[in-house]
Amino acid sequence: MYNIFMRWNNMSKVYVNKCDDYVYDDVIKIVDSMLSSIPEIQNLKAGNVLVKTNLLKKNKPEDAVTTHPFVVEGVVRFFQKKGHDVTIGDSPGGPFNPHILKNFYTQAGLVGVSERTGCKLNYNTETIDVRVENGKVINTLKLVKAFAEADYLVSCAKLKTHTMMTYTGAVKNLFGTVPGVNKADYHLKMNDTIDFANLLIDICDYIKPVVSVIDGIHAMEGNGPSAGDIRKLGLLFAGVNPYELDFIASDLVGIKNAPTVVESLKRNLYDINSIKIVGLDLKELDVKPFKLPESTHVNFISGKIPKFAENYVLDKFRPYPYVVREKCIGCGICSANCPKKVITIKDKKATINTKNCIRCFCCHELCPEKAVSIKRHPLHKLIFGE
Repeated sequence: MYNIFMRWNNMSKVYVNKCDDYVYDDVIKIVDSMLSSIPEIQNLKAGNVLVKTNLLKKNKPEDAVTTHPFVVEGVVRFFQKKGHDVTIGDSPGGPFNPHILKNFYTQAGLVGVSERTGCKLNYNTETIDVRVENGKVINTLKLVKAFAEADYLVSCAKLKTHTMMTYTGAVKNLFGTVPGVNKADYHLKMNDTIDFANLLIDICDYIKPVVSVIDGIHAMEGNGPSAGDIRKLGLLFAGVNPYELDFIASDLVGIKNAPTVVESLKRNLYDINSIKIVGLDLKELDVKPFKLPESTHVNFISGKIPKFAENYVLDKFRPYPYVVREKCIGCGICSANCPKKVITIKDKKATINTKNCIRCFCCHELCPEKAVSIKRHPLHKLIFGE
């Protein structure tokens, strides 16, 4: 991967454009216009571009779970126009093999993108171990080889709420460069939210996407990233600094203090005061704050009781996943992807041992039937004030 001639904290432009709906010609035109306005990507040496989309589950584009194929196609066409060889790819959670990838690509509308543009879809499931020189929480990382060795990688994300990380966008999207079968290992090692946020930042800082695009035309609020409510935001975001991009996008929709946004600021990866918005005046946009996941809470007891007691209370009373048995079909996806292996399948129904659950909410994210919900302790409101 080329070492792009930039430092994240020197970047200061975030591009925001209106796009009311997924009208093919409109989306392609707007994406091209946005990317054509970014000077840093106009004269890159011709190479291999990997467009890393969001394929969390086998969802149709209209479900607003995955990056819409028209947005992906706009990115593909821009880089093809510049003389690059373009491949689309992702590594969803769970087994990582060509058969499963084909199902994901087909359902998400990306096979059509490949047919219309001639770009490739990645079916190379080889992995590679890389050394992370400046990692805060890791010094080695297992990645999909095609992603690690691309000349340029584009984070083509979907704007959504997230049960574990509150918000997912340009930075969180790059967790998909980790092979699906290895994601659980990282969840298990980094089960603290702040540690996991820094893991995501370490991954992003290693990958260094040449540009990031966020599909916010139809976003998701509530219990995202897969079981939330579709929110028609009508916006597209782009920029070379993914940390700035996530700050602007999350702040615009009323998501304050998302862990990746806070931690990347602490690590001086962007400067709030230096960001310039290009395209729209955000002050003129009337965006109602997004509903947050039920897993989110404000810690009103911080500093009011001893730290050991605070940690005990937080662990005992924070929200947890539970199975809606009427919806569960016993497919076993939750059990297979549980980092802690606390989910069992009996009589075609899943059961979660919440005592040992680390609250990563992978089961909630990946359940195809939306049979995993989020439950709050009866005393949650009394303790956390919400």
